[in-house]
Amino acid sequence: MPSGVSKQASAHEPDLVRPTAEDEVAAAGSELIGGPLGRRALLGTSWWTPVRVIALVAIGMFALGLVQKAPCYNGAWFYGASSQYTHACYSDIPHLYQGRGFADGLVPYFDQLPGDMQFLEYPVLTGVFMQVAAWLTPGSGSIQDQEQWYWMVNAGMLMACAAVIAVCVTRTHARRPWDGLLPALAPAFALTATINWDLLAVALTAAAMLMWSRGRALAFGVLLGLATAAKLYPVLILGPLLVLCWRAGRWREYATALGSAIVAWVVVNGPVMLFAFDGWSKFYTFSQERGVDFGSFWLILAQNSSDPLSTDTVNTLATLLMVLCCAGVAALALMAPRRPRFAQLAFLIVAAFILTNKVYSPQYVLWLVPLAALARPRWRDFLIWQACEVAYFLGIWMYLAYTTSGDAHKGLPTDGYHWAIGLHLLGTVFLCAMVVRDILMPERDPVRRAGDDDPSGGVLDGADDVFVLGPAAHPARHAAHFEGPRVEWGGTGATNGSL
Repeated sequence: MPSGVSKQASAHEPDLVRPTAEDEVAAAGSELIGGPLGRRALLGTSWWTPVRVIALVAIGMFALGLVQKAPCYNGAWFYGASSQYTHACYSDIPHLYQGRGFADGLVPYFDQLPGDMQFLEYPVLTGVFMQVAAWLTPGSGSIQDQEQWYWMVNAGMLMACAAVIAVCVTRTHARRPWDGLLPALAPAFALTATINWDLLAVALTAAAMLMWSRGRALAFGVLLGLATAAKLYPVLILGPLLVLCWRAGRWREYATALGSAIVAWVVVNGPVMLFAFDGWSKFYTFSQERGVDFGSFWLILAQNSSDPLSTDTVNTLATLLMVLCCAGVAALALMAPRRPRFAQLAFLIVAAFILTNKVYSPQYVLWLVPLAALARPRWRDFLIWQACEVAYFLGIWMYLAYTTSGDAHKGLPTDGYHWAIGLHLLGTVFLCAMVVRDILMPERDPVRRAGDDDPSGGVLDGADDVFVLGPAAHPARHAAHFEGPRVEWGGTGATNGSL
């Protein structure tokens, strides 16, 4: 035992899982840095802990994503509509600096915008984020200079969000810190990080998941409420959590989480709702009135139909599909032979929302990356999904290059774009199928195969069931499906570990 490390301290260290010992792709990839670390390697004496390494990797990948946007930064955002697509470096951020009144000093939600938009169409906390970046942007120079500065300021703030996401994923599963490399190295994450402001909500959601894994229901609710104030999708996670707490009889913790989430959301939204209701409600009315858009299967149907469905009809059908998916996730949670892990159901419900939605923008992949790393930490499946998303990322910009230039030699025609949409939808469905298989066959779940129950589940981890349906009501019939030791440890999170 290294000097300075007591027997009592080592007894409380979690027995960390080495992905290179259980994942063939991780083992092959580790050859780039010298191969898998041996079982007898001396640990605990280095500054290079998993959290620090993964945070630096995430920042490095984010920086590469900024470099990929360089052709647009140097002029394509301002002087050429097609070139920002052919270089695949488009971003909403510089365009909305002037388009949403920040350049003119207009106050979001309170001051009406010129044109048809009228008010900022983003949730309140995202609007605050945008406004803070505008305050930090120098007001001197040409409008192009200001837009460049605005993008750079936002990029710096979003980089901090990316680091928070990587750290939270790393620390959520205490025995699996190296799973944090999945979001840190995700190519689609780096490519889409600065298209819009989604990383704010993603970071708050990742922090909420970490808090729930530590049994801190109040902090979880506050962070999830703030995340919902930045983007609507995080509220969906409360649905699977309700069913899991129902199955485990953890009503007090759920009530605490729900109540604190509502309070946090009201604290952010209440003042704007009270004094600028028209501006506050723009996000919700815009979401309802918006037609089918990029990335969704609804767009394929609309572009291949002589009589496309109306927006109201699509809203109704998409809602019905989402309700069916929610019912399916609830049934899965209550009837699975072993209670699903919280991260698994959180991933499935957010993926269902994206798949059924009338819009599947390229940056929506950011919503899923941290949840995917917790739900299915297998490099092969993760990279297959990421490859589909990268292909779609290139496909949408090539399609927009085609529509703005009208030249098939400079872009991707409509039929080709439909294939790109289908590919990234299938990639998401594939990962959902892997997660569902793990739920129905817990012995194939990488997390449970290593001996854990539900490390992101907090009070659900190791809890007994009090209400189950179907096969789960007859555990004796399914006991042979899973033989896994329950590993107990003390401590508060990931410290040092072998890759």
